[in-house]
Amino acid sequence: MTKKASKLVIITENLLLNKIAKVIDQSGAAGYTVVAAGGKGSRNVRSSGKPNVSETSSNIKIEVLTADRDMALRISDEIAAEFFEDYSGITYICDAEVLFAHKF
Repeated sequence: MTKKASKLVIITENLLLNKIAKVIDQSGAAGYTVVAAGGKGSRNVRSSGKPNVSETSSNIKIEVLTADRDMALRISDEIAAEFFEDYSGITYICDAEVLFAHKF
């Protein structure tokens, strides 16, 4: 059996991880997953495959499963308003179905 959910994806700079994690935690979301990310966007090319002098210069992708779209939008709006004026970042939302929903 599955449970409908929304998946919020946040791609941004690694140095924002703790601040964004705090926003997610305060929202009531059950948790999140973080992975290294690289690619090309409006602020040039970022690669997760090359060694960095500092972890702060790398990008990350954060995935958050939320109970509904409204929660995902609230988290996204707060993160964008608080950080994306000064730092690179993008968010998007996808429909999801959670397997083993008793853990969600």
